[in-house]
Amino acid sequence: MRPVRRVVIAGGGTAGWLAAALLTRQLGGMIAVTLVESEEIGTVGVGESTIPTVRAFHGLIGVDEEDFVRATGASYKLGISFEGWSRADERYFHSFGTVGQSTWMAEFHHFWLEARAQGVAADLGAYCVEHEAARAERFAGRPDASLNYAFHFDAARYARYLRERCESDGLFRIEGRIDRAERDAEGDIAALVMADGRRVEGDLFIDCTGFRALLIGETLGVGYEDWTHWLPTDRAIAVQTAATGPAVPYTRAIAHDAGWQWRIPLQHRLGNGIVYSGAHLSDDAARARLLDTVTGEVLIEPRLIRFRTGRRARAWERNCVALSLASGFVEPLESTSIHLIMIALTRLLQLFPYDGATASLATRFNDMAQREIEGVRDFIILHYHLNQRDEPFWHHLREMPLPDSLAERIALFREGAQAFQANDELFTVTSWVQVMLGQRLTPRSYNRVAQMMPPGRLAEALDGMARGIAGQVAALPAHQAYLDRLVGASAAPAAARSSAVAR
Repeated sequence: MRPVRRVVIAGGGTAGWLAAALLTRQLGGMIAVTLVESEEIGTVGVGESTIPTVRAFHGLIGVDEEDFVRATGASYKLGISFEGWSRADERYFHSFGTVGQSTWMAEFHHFWLEARAQGVAADLGAYCVEHEAARAERFAGRPDASLNYAFHFDAARYARYLRERCESDGLFRIEGRIDRAERDAEGDIAALVMADGRRVEGDLFIDCTGFRALLIGETLGVGYEDWTHWLPTDRAIAVQTAATGPAVPYTRAIAHDAGWQWRIPLQHRLGNGIVYSGAHLSDDAARARLLDTVTGEVLIEPRLIRFRTGRRARAWERNCVALSLASGFVEPLESTSIHLIMIALTRLLQLFPYDGATASLATRFNDMAQREIEGVRDFIILHYHLNQRDEPFWHHLREMPLPDSLAERIALFREGAQAFQANDELFTVTSWVQVMLGQRLTPRSYNRVAQMMPPGRLAEALDGMARGIAGQVAALPAHQAYLDRLVGASAAPAAARSSAVAR
């Protein structure tokens, strides 16, 4: 075991450059950080949609929000529109905001369920400002509004933006293809060996080599836990198209007979993709369906990505920490890929092995990482399992056995409308409730605390809440207009600007 003075990041892309950004910013005076990547190796780069935790991480690495939005072609995001997930003709919204106001005795949705039984409730989203702002395509950032938001951004531009910041902060970048990793007598990784014979030595290695998992998998032999029996989609096709209208402040997730499609609006283009099960849809048919349903001029050749949902048995092994695809993969339905990178890096900083990597540090890191990704896994399965569609793909997902953790959670909500957020879990009670109700999981019972209120008081309180939110939303500018003012009208597509003005 040796003290960590040299950290070597194997691979670039979003994961590699986020690791470099955090380590150089927070520990740059104590350690030397080297990133090794090859321009010849492409990145998956479909993670263009994020969740609000990205803003806290940006604070850790000193990112100025307006500068970031301009540099990466970003737009703002208030949630995700799920279209056709419960039934083919239905839509619901998973917003980033808090719905209503809870009490110590019961969460807000119990009050809402009582109001619905009395016939005095509006749709659940009427009590969430982010939900209503997204539906109205309105937005304002802080300090003008107190919305909880994230971003859509161009992944390639984001990596370049981070690289420029890191190199100006003293990071050393090595260009070249990694051939293999070399281990020392104790079994730790000692160096990366480049294709041209160069050696890059280090004390701690971060594996950002994608699905190849060169360090954690090929070199250290850490196994992979396969989750395809719960999440059978195994491939995606991504394509970029020109923007044809105003950028909306939400991601669209549109279900189809063998999976779903994403639509992510940026300032200058749309990110599009189709996720599907190869057992239910051929690659050619998926490609044709994607191209038939996109809007705007196709800007690049569609790219096929194969994947296997699951997680690395241990993300930290000996003196190696795996990030992103090297550590596991859960499809981007809830935009969690970049969050999982960021939370892993934050955890690494908290547990950083200054005096050398130890088994106890690795165990703590791995336990937390496992709970985090399993919580994300369960949340994604929830969307698929609670469906009322007729196609074979969806029928299988509705009837399949579930992880015990998710089966217990569904039963708890079905029987008594109870929802919870456990330790190390990402998704809040509000998130679970929005998706379970959106997927038509109807509770048989709920907390009757609202029946203690004086007659008419519940209806009055909910009406006042909804009217207050409607007033807040009406005062917000259109999302596209806000972007135009922020980045300058010249940065937005002419079509988007003219459409925004027409509105």
